[in-house]
Amino acid sequence: MKEQLKKLEEEALKEIESAGSGKDLIEAIRVKYVGRKGLITEIFKKINAVPPDERPEIGKIINIVKENVTARLNNALSSGTIKEDDKDSIDISLPGVSRSTGTIHPITRTIEEISQIFISLGFRVIEGPEIETEKYNFEALNIPLEHPSRDAFDTFYLKTKKDKYLLRSHTSPVQARFMEKHKPPFLVIAPGRVYRPDATDARHSFMFHQVEGLVVSESITFADLKGVLLLFARQMFGEKTNIRFRPSFFPFTEPSAEVDVSCILCSGTGTLKDGKRCSLCGGEGWLEILGAGMVNPKVFKAVGYDTEKYTGFAFGMGVERVAILKYGINDIRLLFENDLRFLKQF
Repeated sequence: MKEQLKKLEEEALKEIESAGSGKDLIEAIRVKYVGRKGLITEIFKKINAVPPDERPEIGKIINIVKENVTARLNNALSSGTIKEDDKDSIDISLPGVSRSTGTIHPITRTIEEISQIFISLGFRVIEGPEIETEKYNFEALNIPLEHPSRDAFDTFYLKTKKDKYLLRSHTSPVQARFMEKHKPPFLVIAPGRVYRPDATDARHSFMFHQVEGLVVSESITFADLKGVLLLFARQMFGEKTNIRFRPSFFPFTEPSAEVDVSCILCSGTGTLKDGKRCSLCGGEGWLEILGAGMVNPKVFKAVGYDTEKYTGFAFGMGVERVAILKYGINDIRLLFENDLRFLKQF
C-alpha cells in the first residue's frame, strides 16, 4: 500500500503541473484524487484491511499524501497564470460591482462639531462612566434627596446588593469626578450618552446624548458665560445667530438660565418670507438650545474648592436637540431607527 500511495501522489502532482492554472482542469483533478469519492479517499476507506500494527504508519502516509496534493492544487489556483480559456470566461465589458460606503452618523457628526468649537476655545474633552452612584449623579451636584429627579420613576436605578447604582441622567457626574482630582483653572466639556425614563415620542427618548461644559478659575463672571455661548451659537448655526437668556433654576448653578437661539429658519422674526408664521419656532422667533449658569458654591464645597477664591460657569445641551435644529429633522426617533434612506442624507 505504501508503494501504491507513493505512485498515486506522483501521478497527481504530475497532472497538476501539466494542467497549469486552468480552473476546470484543477477542479477535475481535485475531485479525482481528494474528492469525497477520490482515489486517495478510497484508499483511506480500506485501512481496516491493513494489519493493526501497520495502521498508524499507513494512516500517517495517507494524510501526508492528501495534504501534499491539496497544497499543490491550491497553489496552482492562486499563483498560476490564467489560461486563455479562463480569460474568455470573464466579460470585462460588464459594469463593476459597486460597494456601498458608510457615512458618519448625524449624532456623531454633531458631537464632533460641538467638541471642535469648544476645543478651539481652549476646552478639554473628558469622559466618565455611564453607570454612576447617587453621590456623583446627585449629591456632589447639590441635588437633594427630595428632588423629583431622584425618584425611582425619573431615574434608571440598577438592582445591586450593596450601593445604589444608576444609569447617569446627565454628564455632570463627569465634571464632579474631574473636580475631585484637578485644581483650577480649567475648561472642560463632557460629551456622552445619558438615560432618563421618558416616554419615546417625536421630541423625547429614554436614551440621548449631552455635551456639558465647565469653566472654573478666579474672577469668572456671567459675562464670560454669555460670551462663550454666543461664540458657540454663531459658529454652530451661523454668524447672524443671536442668543437670549431666560431666568431658570438648576440645583448646581446659581443664578441659572435657559438659553435660546434665534430661529435658524425665520432668522428670529417669527415669520417666513411669504408672510406665514414660522413652523419651526411657532412664531416666537426663538429656539431653546441649552441650560447654563454660574456654578453653585455648594458644588465647590463638595469637592474642596475655596469658594472665596474660585468661581465658574457650567452649561449643558442635548446633542439630538442641536442636530434637529441644525439639520431640520422633525422627529428624534429618526436618529435611532438606522433607516439607510434617512442616514444617507448625511
